[in-house]
Amino acid sequence: MVKVQVSTNELVAGRYRLLEGVHHEEGREGWHGQDVESERPVTLTRSRLPAHLREEAELRTAVRITRESEALGLVCPGRVSVVIDVVEDKDFLWTVTARPEGVPLSALLGHGPVDYVRAARIGLGVLDVLGAAHQEGITHGDLSPGQVWVEERGGVTVAGFGLMGASASPRVTAPSYASPEQARGEGGGPATDLWALGAIMYEMVEGRPAIRDRGGLEATFRAVERLPIRAPLSAGPLSPAIQGLLRRDPVERVPESVVREALTRILKAELDEDSMPTETLPVFRDLDAPPARRVWGKVPLSRPVLLGGALAVTVVCFAGLTAAGGLSERGTSASGPASSPKVSATPSPTPSASPSSTVAQQAPSTSPSPTSSSSASASPSPSHTLTDDPPTGFFRYTAPQGFSVALPKGWKPVRTESSADGSYRVTLGASGDPRTLVVTYSTQLTSDPVAVWREVDTSLRGDSIAYERLGDIRAVTYQGYKGADMEWLSTNHGVRERTFGRGYLIGDHEGFSLRWTTPAADWDTAADRAALTTFLRTFKGGSQ
Repeated sequence: MVKVQVSTNELVAGRYRLLEGVHHEEGREGWHGQDVESERPVTLTRSRLPAHLREEAELRTAVRITRESEALGLVCPGRVSVVIDVVEDKDFLWTVTARPEGVPLSALLGHGPVDYVRAARIGLGVLDVLGAAHQEGITHGDLSPGQVWVEERGGVTVAGFGLMGASASPRVTAPSYASPEQARGEGGGPATDLWALGAIMYEMVEGRPAIRDRGGLEATFRAVERLPIRAPLSAGPLSPAIQGLLRRDPVERVPESVVREALTRILKAELDEDSMPTETLPVFRDLDAPPARRVWGKVPLSRPVLLGGALAVTVVCFAGLTAAGGLSERGTSASGPASSPKVSATPSPTPSASPSSTVAQQAPSTSPSPTSSSSASASPSPSHTLTDDPPTGFFRYTAPQGFSVALPKGWKPVRTESSADGSYRVTLGASGDPRTLVVTYSTQLTSDPVAVWREVDTSLRGDSIAYERLGDIRAVTYQGYKGADMEWLSTNHGVRERTFGRGYLIGDHEGFSLRWTTPAADWDTAADRAALTTFLRTFKGGSQ
């Protein structure tokens, strides 16, 4: 760790260029930046330096912070912002991480409150990261909306591990989210993180903090310690969990397992068409509902858990804990990577193919050729000839899950999410490449691919920034199977993106979807058109 002084015209530590401010809280500021040596994007966070870190040797502080975040990165891959550098700047500490996906929750809250279902989804994602940390004996101690990054597709990444931990020093940033015991100077533990989670969910549904910042650490700490918290008015069935987390005595705070059950039940009810009204759900009872359908592009889950990205956090984190030997009995419902799906139903019509041929299946029409038009109608044709032959600049990738596709050279899986019933979602891409291909396999789809995309459309309208569907959802035939296409625009990290989605059924309730996302400004480039054409021409799902 090195000491630096930074002005607007200088690099942090002579290496990191500040590009764009992304969040600001009392005692903490965050920027998107660039490592000028490697030219890779990074995120830099400047936090008020805790007293206990001022007393530590500089090297010891850097090593402790990086080791703690690295340990959690192994346990919960892709869901923790791993610190790659630590820089001291007078009374502040800079932590440098790879740039997380999504945007800080604080930025989303700047647009107003969210509904209790989305708050439960985000809360469960954060809770599972915290649970993985607590299982390893690690406490965050400094959690706030600026430390939670929310992806457009539902995933959650938590930053800031290692700054406070279980130290006896009171919290030094974002004091509105401090627990009463922290405000009294008693330090923190797992119960402190649970209070902060309750305060975050409170603000999500109410549109205001549970305790407002009073303009300084001590004044805000006094308010946290003494002022009553008004019961949330817009939390619906989420209210008991929030109030249980915001109990002043840490011993009386609702434990993680009960909160997880409550959030899961809310999300279950949202998925279950036949469930009773959510306002009357018993939020602290066992989960026993039967499986329900899924939609393409949602994080694939087993039915007892939830819609969106939160269970993916559970699966990934718990799988990491299992590998590390630290998983308790609570992980029995999670699974590692799913096995290849077995297609039990024969679609009709099924195109014929010679067993010795390299052509797996052939549909009746010509190969796709996205046009240069940016209009909604500029979509790949419904069907094409499927081949194994990757073009120049591509290679044939075969995933452990069983699917295969030709990818641009240098691409690889960047995130894998799976569930116990064999469903999965794999995001493919490359460092520094803004484009991604997402492959999803689901086991409980409806029989109408167009209806499946309609559900996705409804969800994206509530979850995405500046979402706009392009044209109609179109029924297609793909590899001889019944399918549907949808295209849309949305904004991610301030970049306008365009996505083409194709989903198709391979059985009564089984199916795949492909999502190709690229900056909208690049949609009509030859490289992007060639990539989409290649994906659709070479994709093979499971045992097809």
